[in-house]
Amino acid sequence: MVKSRMAHHPEGLSGGAAALPDWDLSALYASPDDPRIAADAQATEEAAKLFTARYQGWLDGLSGAELAAAVGEYEKLQEAMGRLMSYAQLLFSADSENPSSGKFYQTISERVTVISTHTLFFTLELNRIGEAELAEKLQDPALARYAPWFRDLRVFLPHQLSDEVEKILLEKDVTGHAAWSRLFDETTAGMRLNFNGEELTLSATLNKLSDSDRAVREAAGKAVGEAMEKNSKLFSLITNTLAKDKELDDNWRQYSAPAAFRNRANMVEDEVVEALNTAVKASYGRLAHRYYAMKAKWLGLEKLEYWDRNAPLPGDDDRAISWAEAKSAVLDAYGAFSPELADTIKPFFEKNWIDAAPRSGKSGGAFSHSTVPSAHPYVLMNYHGRARDVMTLAHELGHGAHQVLAAKQGYLMASTPLTLAETASVFGEMLTFRSLLNAETDKQRKRIMLAGKVEDMLNTVVRQIAFYNFELRVHEERRQGELLPERIGEIWLEVQTESLGPVFHFAEEYRHFWAYVPHFIHTPFYVYAYAFGDCLVNALYAAYQDTPDKDGFREQYKEMLAAGGTKRHQELLAPFGLNAADPQFWQKGLDIISGFIDELAAE
Repeated sequence: MVKSRMAHHPEGLSGGAAALPDWDLSALYASPDDPRIAADAQATEEAAKLFTARYQGWLDGLSGAELAAAVGEYEKLQEAMGRLMSYAQLLFSADSENPSSGKFYQTISERVTVISTHTLFFTLELNRIGEAELAEKLQDPALARYAPWFRDLRVFLPHQLSDEVEKILLEKDVTGHAAWSRLFDETTAGMRLNFNGEELTLSATLNKLSDSDRAVREAAGKAVGEAMEKNSKLFSLITNTLAKDKELDDNWRQYSAPAAFRNRANMVEDEVVEALNTAVKASYGRLAHRYYAMKAKWLGLEKLEYWDRNAPLPGDDDRAISWAEAKSAVLDAYGAFSPELADTIKPFFEKNWIDAAPRSGKSGGAFSHSTVPSAHPYVLMNYHGRARDVMTLAHELGHGAHQVLAAKQGYLMASTPLTLAETASVFGEMLTFRSLLNAETDKQRKRIMLAGKVEDMLNTVVRQIAFYNFELRVHEERRQGELLPERIGEIWLEVQTESLGPVFHFAEEYRHFWAYVPHFIHTPFYVYAYAFGDCLVNALYAAYQDTPDKDGFREQYKEMLAAGGTKRHQELLAPFGLNAADPQFWQKGLDIISGFIDELAAE
């Protein structure tokens, strides 16, 4: 499930929440009571048992063609389980306060885990086939199609445990990481914050941190801080437990550092991630520190409080943008770049593949879930009628387009690593921003739009790298013993001060704000993928602007998306003359942000 950043909703949105779309999940199942769910689960479990009986212990003796047939059967089983889990996850995300949704999600999770234990042997046994022997089998054209999948599978060979241990870890996940994640989701979705005597959801309160009234922003910040402090023992317990759980898993699998598994899963070298991290941290001063010092002057303040970070600039009326306007803006921007790309995202609007209406119990973020190739992706967001929500829509539809185009690779090879998964989403944002900026004729409005883009980029690059370093420190310290809530808060304040700069004053309650970030719980060390994607897209968009062959670039870009997970970042970027292993690559991406800040400073 690809997650994205938060989006929030103001009152008085033109057309009202009722005009916003809810998704139609019938491409997966008609309802939680659909008899196909039980039938599919039963049929898949029976097929998985037959699969085990047919192949376990015999893989190394199969010919290339026979092994290709086995991989094809395995892929069908994985897609069948993926369909069940996707439906349960989407229902839960849409209403995690509903006990029925939670029960259904847990029931499906447990059933799929049982089925998965029957197929677990397959990848473990494949990895035990010798390199020379596998290379010979891959000479068969039917098996050669899966060569990228074998390549990625064998990345984890040095960290693979015995079949028995792998089975135990798989079975216990439903009462381990998955259970703690569910507790976090249900807790945050069910929270009601006291905002000036009014009870609001966490999402609605966070929305007010970008209100034009400073007193409203302050009250919202205090409300969030109070609510997070009230739940700090629970959130600290969840964080400590999952960090320890990860440490145990890392030790068994002999990963050298807390982030090592994520880097392997992202199919990116440790050195590349460290180069990105080093480059962004070295640029904190010329990016975030410099920009927010400028913003303080624009707001007439000597110091910024944390609740001023996303404050509208003077002259920004932040008018409500209707859903129809947002849809038109995104489709026009995508269409101007590539009519085919616009056609790819039109069904999301026309066939109700988007759930945009904010409501109680709904997941507070935004994501595009690829589901399974035999269906289609679904987008969840909370549309609040602000310019940033239009960017979120463009972002998630970038994911959606990527997932649609890559579906032809099949269930095993359609998904991309997180680092590449952010490419199409951030590129879609850039297309939409450039389109809106070019269409704007008012000089003051252009300046405000440019500043908004800078803030989005700082949130995507600087803030996410700060998040990454927060996670590194928490996980490293947890290996020495449990962290008290106070210590986690200290680490949070230290990384925020370092990244955002001396112009900020952080009130006491801000030390608890780490607790609402879902990525820390669901997918440790996910966050650097945003910075990776943003800097990559900055370089990619610069290549698009510089090339005289725009048609050739568009075709290469669509081919990159259609490749799904079959190619690594080096192969995908080579046609554009880009290399993420080059330390200067990241500097080019950061220079784009610095250039925007230069433009703002010159006015």
